[in-house]
Amino acid sequence: MTDTTGASATDMLWFAFGLTAQIVFQSRFYIQWLASELKRKSVVPVVFWYLSSAGSIMLLIYAVHDQSPIGALGQSLNIVIYSRNLIHIWRDQGRLTQRMRHGVHAGAALIAMFALLAVAHIWWREYHLTREMTRKEATQVWVWLAVGLIGQGLFAGRFIIQWIATEIRRKSVFPTAFWHLSMVASLLQLACFLQRTEWIFALGMVAGLFIYARNLWFIYRHRAAPEGAPLPE
Repeated sequence: MTDTTGASATDMLWFAFGLTAQIVFQSRFYIQWLASELKRKSVVPVVFWYLSSAGSIMLLIYAVHDQSPIGALGQSLNIVIYSRNLIHIWRDQGRLTQRMRHGVHAGAALIAMFALLAVAHIWWREYHLTREMTRKEATQVWVWLAVGLIGQGLFAGRFIIQWIATEIRRKSVFPTAFWHLSMVASLLQLACFLQRTEWIFALGMVAGLFIYARNLWFIYRHRAAPEGAPLPE
């Protein structure tokens, strides 16, 4: 007789872990939003990068457990970008040492290598699963994965743009394109996650939409206001 109680308890623990991971990951943007509201302009506090790193690692673990192709891909290389932003921030603060720099780079490289191997395994598994489906079912799976993949490409592209801007300026900055790409990418991935009933990852997409829109409001509000004029609420 199968122990369904044990299986159900394990599923609940994994769901709780995934939900916690998503809360940690998404809280970074809500903290960033609050900081922006206080300063009345779009700013990114350093805690954003700590929460990004911790949440990304947790979501990667959950995605591997859940065998989510888009979810795992989305967290595969993020740690590299997050760690580079922290390197620049610590350098500006005068806290960066050679040991810290080498340690962070080595840790990020190990996590990225594990993530890429996991992503390759998950996508290979998805390929074999679709081979057992009817042609219509398999086509539907790959069409929605393609939608999610485009969204993930844009999602990754936003941080590549942010990373390039950061490397050029030698300090952590967020270009306006980051927030536009965030909006479009979130909507595409949300559609994919909903179709695949991957609720934890869908919740993350919904949680970010308001924050992205609010940052764009701050940015364009400052551009539209004449120098020295009071800004609209």
